[in-house]
Amino acid sequence: MTGTPHLHAATTLPPAGGPDVLSELLKVVRLSGSVFINALFTAPFSVESPRYFDPAAPGSQRRQASVLHLITEGQGTLEMSDGTVRDVRSGDLLFLPLADVHRFRGGRPERTVAAGEVVETGPIEGMWTVDHGGGGAPLRMVCGFVESAELLFAPVFRTLPSLMVQSTTGDAVGGLIASTVKEILHLVDAATPGSQAILGRLMELLFVEMLRRHVSRLPAGDHGWFAALNDPVVGRALQRIHSDPFRPWTVELLSREVGSSRTVLGERFRALLGRPPIDYVTAWRIQLAAERLRLGHETIAQVAAATGYESETSFSRAFRRLLGQSPGRWRDGGGDEDHFGPPLRPSPSGAI
Repeated sequence: MTGTPHLHAATTLPPAGGPDVLSELLKVVRLSGSVFINALFTAPFSVESPRYFDPAAPGSQRRQASVLHLITEGQGTLEMSDGTVRDVRSGDLLFLPLADVHRFRGGRPERTVAAGEVVETGPIEGMWTVDHGGGGAPLRMVCGFVESAELLFAPVFRTLPSLMVQSTTGDAVGGLIASTVKEILHLVDAATPGSQAILGRLMELLFVEMLRRHVSRLPAGDHGWFAALNDPVVGRALQRIHSDPFRPWTVELLSREVGSSRTVLGERFRALLGRPPIDYVTAWRIQLAAERLRLGHETIAQVAAATGYESETSFSRAFRRLLGQSPGRWRDGGGDEDHFGPPLRPSPSGAI
């Protein structure tokens, strides 16, 4: 996998208040994007990708990755493990937040093959190629992922649909990114050094663009963290919290900041996010603390002080209450479960 710098999403997001909060979250989860398959299928074909397809070892498993597919030529059908069937075509960007089994097909193939049977080593380290099918109508795609140790454990991402499809041909930003990906594919084919790193960065941008559109198109009355960004009260509160998370927030102070009564603020938080405002503040501080511990440059006492706790003891108590383990165990690599807030049922999704 080719790592990339932290994603500063603010330049790709609209000027409305809500997406500023989205930008802050994306900075914390340390996105790392990569392109791992340059695929050409010709009808008839049917290829099934396992859950958590591993670009470093085709056919094996990988954790903590959301999968993106950009269809660059032709058309075909995507079948999800939850029974969803979707026709896809050139220009479509497919995002599967939680990788699960899924299948691409075209025409009427005699059998379905596993992705691990058809991938081959590409011209660049870490890049794989596929050239599979019966020689008929082509379907070409770029397969990539966006990965983070924290991404899939933040419950806000669990509220996304199992499959998100956007056309990149309908607006300037999406079209420009998709066009750039197509051009860089020529560099990949020619084994031009550095092309995979550039493609990885573009996968991150496509991911941010997908989330930006998702937030802007949510219907009124929807629930969850992304819907909360559009709420006039909770959205402003989230903006204040994320811009200054270690301020000694109280319900009274936060309600004054957003021009709301304490009652309305509490009701809106519970309706959209399922928790009171101060519970959200605490959970976000602990997530920021967990990120600092993961980096390993500070002691637990230093992280406790930096994140607004008066003592290491009070910090450790809050950390254990929310994550179910001590800060030391988390720092040493034990943090592999989702404890940031009430449990949310993961949506099925997928990966080639």
